Amino acid sequence: MRHWLIDVVDPRRDYSLAEYVRDAGEAVEAIAALRRVPVVVGGTGMYLRGLLKGVVAAPPRDEALRERLRAIASRHGSLRLWRVLAGKDPATAGRVAPNDKQRVVRALELVYGGGEPWSERLAREGSWEAPAERYRALKFGLDMDRALLAERIASRVDGFYAAGLVEETRGLLAAGVPRTANALKAIGYREVVGALDAGRDPDATREAVTAATRRYAKRQRTWFRREPGVTWLDAGEGEDRLAARIVSAWKQAC
Repeated sequence: MRHWLIDVVDPRRDYSLAEYVRDAGEAVEAIAALRRVPVVVGGTGMYLRGLLKGVVAAPPRDEALRERLRAIASRHGSLRLWRVLAGKDPATAGRVAPNDKQRVVRALELVYGGGEPWSERLAREGSWEAPAERYRALKFGLDMDRALLAERIASRVDGFYAAGLVEETRGLLAAGVPRTANALKAIGYREVVGALDAGRDPDATREAVTAATRRYAKRQRTWFRREPGVTWLDAGEGEDRLAARIVSAWKQAC
């Protein structure tokens, strides 16, 4: 089975939601031309929603402004920036976690670059709250017992380290990937980079990565519980039974 959009971007370059929507849309068209059914897999709800709903063209990135905002966040914390965002665009601030520096900085870029609250422009030019979607789609979410999920996450993180997470991170830094690159802000990479910069043992970051992954899983669950049209399945049923149920639902929908 062929997989699409893997290893398509150099980690030195930021990859935006708009770029993903463009590339994923082209992949969907190519797969459909082969008379196959695209299966979109992953846990990033915002990117799924962008693919299904489309995106409003954002103002271009302003690197000078971004660096100033990052410097403020580094000096005073992302909460201060979030409070500025809350004053200028409360609706957007309500969707962004105060400690999510990357998204807070980008949201303020949109405010300053666009000259108006981003939420107002979304409401005027196209909102994700609108019911229409670009593609006919069936959505399935997998959930499981919380204790079992915690075990799975811990096992997954152990697998990352066994597969060479620390060595890979060292290699990316040695290859010139800047510490500010979005690729190194992903869970796992950012903890290892932080340990290396602080002179700590990067192998000792395992628990921090596990905890961050648990928090992310909680945010995923919250996001997708609000996503319309999701059919929830028990991941404990096993891959064969789950696959059979999904295929059956697809055939009935066709």
